[in-house]
Order: sequence, then C-alpha cells, then structure tokens
Amino acid sequence: MGENAERAAALTVPSLPRRRKRPDIAADTIRDRIMETGLVPGDRVPSEWLDSETLKVSRGTLREALKLLEFQGLIASKTGPGGGIFVNAIAPDNALRMLDNLFLFEPPSIADIYSIRKLIEPELAASAAREMLTNEAFEALQSTIRLYEAEPKTAEEEYRQRLAELDFHAELARATPNRLLGFIVVFLLSLLRDMTVCREIYRESNPELRETGLHYQVRLLRSIKAGNVEQARAIMHDHMIEAEKYMLERAALRERPGASR
Repeated sequence: MGENAERAAALTVPSLPRRRKRPDIAADTIRDRIMETGLVPGDRVPSEWLDSETLKVSRGTLREALKLLEFQGLIASKTGPGGGIFVNAIAPDNALRMLDNLFLFEPPSIADIYSIRKLIEPELAASAAREMLTNEAFEALQSTIRLYEAEPKTAEEEYRQRLAELDFHAELARATPNRLLGFIVVFLLSLLRDMTVCREIYRESNPELRETGLHYQVRLLRSIKAGNVEQARAIMHDHMIEAEKYMLERAALRERPGASR
C-alpha cells in the first residue's frame, strides 16, 4: 500500500458499530427529543425525559448517557435551587479542538489543506464583498493588518506577525453570514497553526513574505469595501496559490538531508 493510500485509509470515516451500547442509545434518544421539540440553550430538559423507567434503562446507564451528552457539550447540569439539566450551547472553540484532535496523530498534508483553501476562501472573499461587511467587521480586519504593518524588531515579533496574517482570514470567516463556510475556514487555519512543520515555517525569517501578504490583503480589503465580488474572489484565489507554493517549497527544503530543524 502506497503512502497516499495509507493516509486515505487512516482518515476514512469509521463505520458505526453493529451493536451500540445502551448509554449511546439513551443519549441519542434524549438528543433527538431536544431537537424535535426545539429546545434552545438555557432551556431546562424536562425531568420526565430523564426518567430511567421511561427510557427503559437502568439508573447507571442513564448516568452514563448524561455524561456522554455533557462531554459532547449538549447539556450542562446545575445543582442547588433551580438546578437540573439544561440545554447547553456548544462553544465553537471546543468543537474545533475536538476536530483538531481527530487529526492529531495523522495530520493532513499541507497540500491537502490548501486544496480545500483554494476552493473555499475565494468564495469567502466573494461573500464578504457581496454582503458588504459591517463597520465593526471591517475594522477587525484592518486591526489584524496593523499588527504587521511595521518592520518586526525581533524574531518573536515576526512570528506573531505571521500568525496575524492567519488571523486576517479567521476574521473574514467570522464575518461571513454562511456559518458553515466560516467554520470550515477557521478549522483549516487551526490545523495549520497546530502542525509542527507549519509552525517551524512561520518562525523562519522572511521579510519579503510580510510585504507579499500585505499587498494581497490591502487589495482584498479595497475590493470588499467597493463591493467588487469578482475582483475579491480573484485576489483571494491568487493569494492562496502563492501561499500554497511558498509553504510547499519551505516544507520540501526542510525534508532535505542536512536541513536545519
């Protein structure tokens, strides 16, 4: 089996087990009821839904089911007066961390990540131009650029500026009305931040790279502000092509015999 085939096999979505455990089934039943009745974060889960006899499970199985739902972030328990089980809002950061952990030991390649970034980030830019960002969202984008407008004085400052370039894309993702698109973009950025090879590349001194990033992002902001959808899409596409080329070249250099790490 070749390297690509092995990677694909490692990342294949596992099939569901033929026989699920009782706590899983009970947790699914409670989750389905929450969804079907339209409960929202902060609402109390009716006590009759949490009755072991109603669910036809033991009290121990029910406790395990509630632990599963709490671990998943769907419910939260409160003690004392007014306590009980409540529907909980799952924090995006927690969801991202769980997804990151999925790839912790078998991370995707830089090429894998950029193959997706090249497809969706131009659409993200086009969406920003089409929807016309709020003043608050536009200011957040400009703030990330200000972090690396000046020449860095230390290696650590240059590293922080590289991360600020990623923050620009994250802010753009947060501003899009398409929450799914935004989440996927932020997830890919999170993978890049966590990958050892990427962190090492980001720490390499490269003054020209900062200028290139500024060039693309300033042009992109102008297109977004002008509402020029096609121009915004084209600028981001070119930016992703250049970014992928740089990252792959630097990663290849690090793999050469005798390369410093």
